[in-house]
Formats: sequence, structure tokens, C-alpha cells
Amino acid sequence: MRKNGVYGIPEDEYLKMIEVASTRRDTSRVSWDWDTAAQGHIFTGMEPGKVMTAAGKTLWLQDNRFRGLAMALSGADDKIRPARPSASHTAALLLGAADMDGVQVGDWLPKDHRAHREWLGRVVDHVDNNPQDFDPVIKEFKQVIEGDTRIFMLVQSMFDEIPNKKPYGSDPAGGSQVRDYEHMLSLLNHLMTTAPIWTDSANNVGMVGLPIQALLDWPMGTPSGFAVFQDPKINDMLKKVLDKWGEFLCTEESAKQALHEGSTGWFGSTGKQDLEVVANQAADQNHRFNQIFVCDSSAKYHGYKCWDDFFTRHFRDGVRPVASPDDDNVVVSACESKPYNTSYNVQLRDKFWNKGQPYSVRDMLGHDELSEKFAGGTVYQAFLSALSYHRWHAPVSGKVVKTTLLPGTYYSEPLWEGLGDPDKQNADIDKASEATCQGYLAHMAARAVIFFEADNPAIGLMAFIGIGMDEVSTCDITVKQGQHVKKGDEIGMFHFGGSTHCLLFRKDTKVEGFPKPGREANVPVRSQIAVVKH
Repeated sequence: MRKNGVYGIPEDEYLKMIEVASTRRDTSRVSWDWDTAAQGHIFTGMEPGKVMTAAGKTLWLQDNRFRGLAMALSGADDKIRPARPSASHTAALLLGAADMDGVQVGDWLPKDHRAHREWLGRVVDHVDNNPQDFDPVIKEFKQVIEGDTRIFMLVQSMFDEIPNKKPYGSDPAGGSQVRDYEHMLSLLNHLMTTAPIWTDSANNVGMVGLPIQALLDWPMGTPSGFAVFQDPKINDMLKKVLDKWGEFLCTEESAKQALHEGSTGWFGSTGKQDLEVVANQAADQNHRFNQIFVCDSSAKYHGYKCWDDFFTRHFRDGVRPVASPDDDNVVVSACESKPYNTSYNVQLRDKFWNKGQPYSVRDMLGHDELSEKFAGGTVYQAFLSALSYHRWHAPVSGKVVKTTLLPGTYYSEPLWEGLGDPDKQNADIDKASEATCQGYLAHMAARAVIFFEADNPAIGLMAFIGIGMDEVSTCDITVKQGQHVKKGDEIGMFHFGGSTHCLLFRKDTKVEGFPKPGREANVPVRSQIAVVKH
């Protein structure tokens, strides 16, 4: 490649062309003769996302000259910005993945197994070389495992069932990955006092937002892991671990670790840029971070007190206006999110654990007495990524009828996600589990339910479900029973990690026009997602 160049273009010329393609088209600042550079057709007028793909697929991604390419492309002027690269493409470039589409749905974990192994290998090396005394919560977890014969057998077995083959066996340097529960506990012990960091280096891959899920990803996908992560005792302990981690993420130390301007900080050049890209893509805007979110860019950590304060940051007034505030027939998006599924005529009870993941209303709503009201109704589900805004807003105007917090599992995934699939032989673990099994998680994960009686009688009773995925141990409801809310008012938030949400409508509510899955950008919170027909 270095010798022959790309498309017959010498390496130095190709690099120069990429530099020009990623620079503002200002002739006073850029010295380049487009007329004599016949090769320029490769980039002239091309979408920056395609330029990024070309660079990622044809060039050596670890070359220092390419660091910052994503930032430069995203920083181009309005002539280029309408086709800005997505955050998932940027993440793929930064991760050094061979496949530029190799980021999991929701942009949480890289699809490329190498990124997972490299990150986990570094954490393993750090913990192995820096042993620490166990936190009391981890000591209790160890006692739960060793004090129950059934749990001990299953936990041991889930590690034994991880294949001794690539990509599961070792990291690129040949070091072993997590192979037993004691090693797992040592790593959990370390992660409980570690904030989710950003990374902009292909050689320092970080698992943005879900470090504990990345640790458990292999054992989760085994048959014994299926049983382990549904066990009430295990989930009680996982909740204690996540609560302890959540306490740390509310400390200034968490901000010190993650909210700086260095290469591992969320306010570093690439981290901050991606936050801007995701927010701007959703609303077709062109703002900087401090114009989008409430913060003080001149203050320490941009004015955020801790990681959680940053994670639950507010939009500035006017950034996300309420769609048709005076029209009660318009339903707005409760979360800044990507559509996952819309299902009509959902059943009161169904086999949600099957591959089709049909919605089972009674199970979604925790067997609430109001469940029967939604039999035959409509469910809309959408996913929040690591870079999204994580507060919830009322989809309709009306009265809060009831609120409830439902306990659930934290790392459970269905059997068909990989090695546990009884219909497959030699199956592999599905690395996209937290994204592809969102329907399943809507019934099993810890979640918050808010019932509304809409002011519009054509809507009547409806429900919002905030679903914590993996690291999210806290779904925080901020409204109370009997309270009246206006469409777009804040009603709660997610803390600490990945998440998804559902809106449920009755059978008699004729609602249509929901956005389709497969969007590149989020649906803006408080924007129109559906219309009710009379």
C-alpha cells in the first residue's frame, strides 16, 4: 500500500488530498490546484462519511497522521456538513476497526472482537499487576457464589463454556482473558472505582459507557450464563455492585478521571466533537457543546460536579422545542433516541424470549392491574446511545395516574443470543446482545413505569417505560401520582449507562406515523413521533 499508493496515487499525494477534503473550502486558506489535480475527483463533492470510510478501509489506521481526521471532517463548513459522518463511523475510525460499520447498534461496544479483546486485555493486565483488597461488596459477592452449591456450579460452568478459540481465548499479545469468577471479581473490584473514560487512540481502545458489560460479555452468552444472570441472588449482588459504582460516579474523582481535555477525557478533542455530532445530527443544527448543553466551558470539568452530573446534563432552552405544543393529537418523543421497533396489536401475554421478541404487555408492566387496558394496543420502542441526552420528557399532556419502579435483571440475555441457542451447533456469542435483544430487556431489565391519562380523550390511558440496560441501575422518576404535566415536561432520567424506552397505547388509540428503525441520527426529544387519528 505504501509503495503503490491508492488508485495509483502516490502516498504523499493521497494524504494531501485527504487533508484538503477535510479542510474548509476557503481559497484564501487552502492552496490546492483542483484543475491540475485530476485525482481530486475521488473527494470533490464526496460525503465526508465516505471519505472517512475510504481512509479507514484503505489506509493504515494506526498512522499518527490520521489522528484527528474525524475531527477535521466533522469540522468542515456548511458545504460539507449536511453529510457529516455519523458518530458510529467516527468511533469505528478511532477504534481502528477493520470494518467501518463495525460498531454495535447504539454505539456502545465495538462489533470488531479485536477492540473488545484489546480493551479487556489492558484492564486484566492492570488488575493483575496492581492487586487490591476487595471492597466489602465484592467480598459479599464472593461469599454468595461460594456459599451456594448451585450458584457455584453455574458460575464456574459459564466460564468453562467460553470457547477455547478465537476471538475468546486470548488478547492480541497472547494474554489470557477472564477465565474464572475470582478473576471476574477482581476486575469488578477495580471497575467500581473507575469512571467511563473516552479514548481517541486506536491503540488505547475504551469501552465507552459500559465497562462492566464488556467484562461480562463472554460469560453472558453461555448456557450457564443464561441461568446465572437470571438468578435473584446474583442480581441482588449485581445491584449492590452497580449501586456502589453509582456512588463513585457521583464523586468529584469520577469527573477528574473522565471529564478532562486529555486523550481519555470526554472534553478532549474527539470526545467533545462526537457529542456535538450526535446532538447536531438529530436536529440538523450546527452548534458547539456549550451552545447545546447547560455548562460552563470556562469552569473546571465544564462546571459538572461529577460523571453523573455530566451524564444527566440538560439541553439549553430552545435547543429541543416541543412539537405542536397546542395540538394534543401530536405525540412527541419522550427520549433522544433511535427507533428500534413499532408493534401493533400486541398481546397481553406472549413469548417475549423467542427470537421474534413479541411484546408481552403484562410482563412489561410488571403484572400491573392496568396491563389489560393495553391488550391489542401499540408499542413503540427506541434506544438511547452513550452519547445521547438521557432525560425523559412527557410524550403527551395529561395527569400522572401511577408510577412504579420494577426490579429486574442486569445482564440477562436470551438463549438465542449465542452459545445458548439450542437450535444452533457451534454457535458464537453475539456481541451485539445489548442492542439486538432490546425487546427481551423490556420485560426483564430493571425499569420505571409511568402511566398517564392524556388530556386528549382519543389517547386516554397510555404508559411510558424507561428500561435500564446493563450498567443502568437507576431509573429516576421525577413526577408524582396526580401531577399534571404538559407535553415535553421533564418526567425523569437514566443514570450511568445504556438504556431504552417504550411507549404503550391502548387498542382504541389510533396512533400512526412512528419513525422507522434504521435511522442514522437520533429522533430529537420533544419532536413529533406520531399523530392520533379520531
